[in-house]
Amino acid sequence: MLRARCYNQCMPFRGPDNNHPKGRTPPPDDTHQEAAYLKMLGEKQKPVRIKLMDGEVVRGWIEYYDRRMVRLTREGAPNLFIFKHEIAYIAEDVMRKPRADAGARPNDGNSASSGK
Repeated sequence: MLRARCYNQCMPFRGPDNNHPKGRTPPPDDTHQEAAYLKMLGEKQKPVRIKLMDGEVVRGWIEYYDRRMVRLTREGAPNLFIFKHEIAYIAEDVMRKPRADAGARPNDGNSASSGK
């Protein structure tokens, strides 16, 4: 009869033992910074882009949020209520929010039409 020999047969088993101090504690699953970040984005009406789990990207600014969802306000399109479990990530958008006077150019005195 053949017996297979196990390479770690003579090694002691070290199961969960509460007598030994643990090394480093693992990082927390949640840093509790999500609410502060969403609050800042909403208060400053920062333009954001939200990538959804299906790959679609939507742009706007966060008007409201709670534990389960985010309300994204968009210009020229319907506002969206997006469940957080459908969000892959939220990032500040590089495009600036259009100002109400975007068509008016400031008079810096350098143009021919400055009247000087």
